[in-house]
Amino acid sequence: MLVPMATSLKLFIFSSFLSLMITSSIAQTSFRPKALVLPITKDVTSSLPQYITQIKQRTPLVPVKLTLDLGGGYLWVNCENRQYVSSTFKPARCGSSQCSLFGLTGCSGDKICGRSPSNTVTGVSSYGDIHSDVVSVNSTDGTTPTKVVSVPNFLFICGSKVVQNGLAKGVTGMAGLGRTRVSLPSQFSSAFSFHRKFAICLTANSGADGVMFFGDGPYNLNQDVSKVLTYTPLITNPVSTAPSAFLGEPSVEYFIGVKSIKVSEKNVPLNTTLLSINKNGVGGTKISTVNPYTVMETTIYKAVADAFVKSLGAPTVSPVAPFGTCFATKDISFSRIGPGVPAIDLVLQNGVEWPIIGANSMVQFDDVICLGFVDAGSNPKASQVGFVNGGSHPVTSITIGAHQLENNLLKFDLAASRLGFRSLFLEHDNCQNFRFTSST
Repeated sequence: MLVPMATSLKLFIFSSFLSLMITSSIAQTSFRPKALVLPITKDVTSSLPQYITQIKQRTPLVPVKLTLDLGGGYLWVNCENRQYVSSTFKPARCGSSQCSLFGLTGCSGDKICGRSPSNTVTGVSSYGDIHSDVVSVNSTDGTTPTKVVSVPNFLFICGSKVVQNGLAKGVTGMAGLGRTRVSLPSQFSSAFSFHRKFAICLTANSGADGVMFFGDGPYNLNQDVSKVLTYTPLITNPVSTAPSAFLGEPSVEYFIGVKSIKVSEKNVPLNTTLLSINKNGVGGTKISTVNPYTVMETTIYKAVADAFVKSLGAPTVSPVAPFGTCFATKDISFSRIGPGVPAIDLVLQNGVEWPIIGANSMVQFDDVICLGFVDAGSNPKASQVGFVNGGSHPVTSITIGAHQLENNLLKFDLAASRLGFRSLFLEHDNCQNFRFTSST
């Protein structure tokens, strides 16, 4: 049958359009990102600073704000009181491969496996069912965000209002980045088959975004800062330091081997046995985004503070809580890299040093400025040193807190079990320099 030219032209246009749609659809579904990116904001509205990220979750997608927990084992979100609505919300059934990824779990009467979501800001834990749902984030070329990609069955634990209390306003859960098979880095790398690496860069400015990358570099700020990192091994603590864990589970937090501490290039006399992790999981040094400031076992704190005061040579003033060593601001000089105070260096197990410059070692309160380390004291709090509910979990000697991490790029290479780090102040760069919006 002959087809009129006008009709033939319409059919050609329609078929071309359909072909374009199919090609576009295939390209979109077959796109496999090499890296993902999320913003990190500093929230100062709570009693202590928290670092917040945001994903999109559920069907239809909704933005979900989460407190960043570097040592947390998983994602948990408050599902209580019908505030969680999604057509793709699925339970993980007891005995399933999904449940096995969480290690040991409980099993409810509905045959849904569960685990304890923990608020590591307050130390409160509860019990929650494990579910999966859609999670959507931006991919990146290392310079700007690119395509939005989704994981259709991202595993998480349902929390409750009880465990949510104490998080920043608008936050309904926590994003765990720890050493488990169900943390955000592990699930993203598994979903998109990229390298088991991630990086965080916390900003000191509550009005600007820091950045978190999943996957390998480049990590372009003013430059590719993945190229300027110093590396040290990550260490496994054989005993869990989480608020809630099963007996025999190792810690999923990130520990490094601090062998000594220097102030103004001079070794501080310490009981070095405290710097190692013993068979009970006690001691050592871990890194935390939940602890706002570095916390030290009391003898370590006093030795470092005494050496710092002696080297600085300025008189101390009445301290401002939670700090114990403070000075008059007028007695301290300032430069591009912060207060002009003695350098503090963490000497690590492979001989490299982590310098803590003035911008990271000091905290200012108008006319008073304090050494930004906290004495754990004789009865450390749960949120300070992994010491939970009367002492059922081991105490860590040094917890490097978020203030000391600000404007440092930290890269966690999970496959090689190593940490890369660099102060961006020393590179004339800043964590807020990632371009979340295109200039074009």
